[in-house]
Amino acid sequence: MGESHSSSEIVVADGLVKQFGRFAALRGVTAQFESDKLYVIIGDNGAGKTTLLRTIAGLAQQTRGTISVLGSTEIKDVRAQIGYMAHPSLLYDEMTGIENLIYFARLYGVPDARCREVIGAVKLDPDLERPVGQYSQGMRQRMSLARAILNDPKLLLLDEPFSNVDINSAKEMTVLLANMRDQGKTIFVVTHQPGLLESIADEFVWMEAGKIIRRTPHLQVPR
Repeated sequence: MGESHSSSEIVVADGLVKQFGRFAALRGVTAQFESDKLYVIIGDNGAGKTTLLRTIAGLAQQTRGTISVLGSTEIKDVRAQIGYMAHPSLLYDEMTGIENLIYFARLYGVPDARCREVIGAVKLDPDLERPVGQYSQGMRQRMSLARAILNDPKLLLLDEPFSNVDINSAKEMTVLLANMRDQGKTIFVVTHQPGLLESIADEFVWMEAGKIIRRTPHLQVPR
C-alpha cells in the first residue's frame, strides 16, 4: 500500500484496539509519531505500553483499527527495517556474545563482520569468550541492544532496556541511544525509569488503561 500520510510520520495509529479475551490492552489509540525522534513511553503496569510496542513491531495483531509503520500497513513488508528489544533478553546463555550475534546475523542475512561492529558500538568486547549466561545484567542488556540493531534498523523499539542495569551501564546505553537518534533512527523506549532519558528524549508519551493520555516534551507529572 502507498503512503497516505506525511513521509515524516513513521508510525500512524488510528483507533487501535487490542483485546485479549474480554480485556482490552489498547483502547482506541490514535497517534502519529515522526521519524528521527526518541519517544519515551510511560505508564503503570497494564497501561498498554508493551502491547503498543509489540503492535508497532508487528508481533501483535490489533483487534480493530489500523496502524501504518514506515509507510506500510503490512508490517511484515517493513519488518527488516525494525529492531525490537524485548524485556527478556532472548539470548542463548551457553553461547558467547559473538556466537549469539553470528547466529542471528545469519537468520537476517547480515554479514558476520557486522556482529563485531555492533558489539563494539554497545561497548562490549567481541573477543570475550565468556558465555552470555555469565554476563552481568548490564552486559546482557547491552548485548540485547546489539542484537536489536544488528540489521541497522530505521525504527528501534526497546522494552525496559534499563531493567536491573547498574547506573553506569544505563548512562552508557543512554548516550548510545542519543547517538543513534542523531544518526537518523527513530527510537521508542518503554521504561519505568524515564528520568534516565530526560536529557535526550524528544517526547514523553503517557499511557493509562490502554490509551495515550498525554504527550509532553519534558518529564513532568501528567496531571
